[in-house]
Amino acid sequence: MNGIAIKTAPGHGAPGAGSRGDGRPRRRSALAFVMIFLGIALFIQAAIVVQARPQDLVTGAAGIADILHRSWPPDFAGLPDALWPALQTIDMGIFGTVVALVFALPLALLAARNTTPARPVYYATRVLIALARVVPDLVWALIFVTAVGLGPFPGALAIVVHSLGMMGRLFSEVIEDMDMGPVEALTMTGASRLAVFSHAVVPSVLPSLLGITLYRLDENIRSSLILGFVGAGGIGFQLLTAMNLFQYRTVSMLLIITFIIVMGAERISAWLRARIA
Repeated sequence: MNGIAIKTAPGHGAPGAGSRGDGRPRRRSALAFVMIFLGIALFIQAAIVVQARPQDLVTGAAGIADILHRSWPPDFAGLPDALWPALQTIDMGIFGTVVALVFALPLALLAARNTTPARPVYYATRVLIALARVVPDLVWALIFVTAVGLGPFPGALAIVVHSLGMMGRLFSEVIEDMDMGPVEALTMTGASRLAVFSHAVVPSVLPSLLGITLYRLDENIRSSLILGFVGAGGIGFQLLTAMNLFQYRTVSMLLIITFIIVMGAERISAWLRARIA
């Protein structure tokens, strides 16, 4: 027996060798517990800061029921007067998206690491895109209303600037992730920047850019509804006026039109994105 070497089965070696791996599940469990605790604590402090009072919904149920009762039936007698503001709302989204697309594409080329001509241009363009994006479109609308007056035009300008920031950032990320093989091949042949852009960059990123543009159009039509609340025209302005005058039956009619506009834009955008995917 003294000459026989005893072999241990895999995983049953010295206690110190296997104990290092046994601590990983414990660390993961501890980390998960800490994350859950922090999430609950974060939610509690948010509820305290916003002064959440769920009981107020119960006590205010009678008031909500009264408003709903006074809003029914919708007053469709004012429907003809609401059609033009509804068209303004849709056209604000279309105009803002198209103009933003025209400016966002060249800015995205300058803001992408693999297509920018110089590092200072890259950083300057990134700052410009970030500035347009971080300021909410509602704030842009207030600025343009002050600058050019009331109406749908300041709302359209607000959508242009904010969409420029959002689309510029997403476009630049798509361009940075594209396959650089065709670009390098054309560059080696001595092709101009315009030829490289039209024959290599555009075919590679066009489906993604179109999908982003259609999604942004959907979002912009929704935003144009809200911009009317600050005097940017459209059906949002009509809705605010009716609410201030306590014309709840007109409010319900305008909300129905709003629902049709939003759902129609969403379905059309989804249908077109499915066709180009």
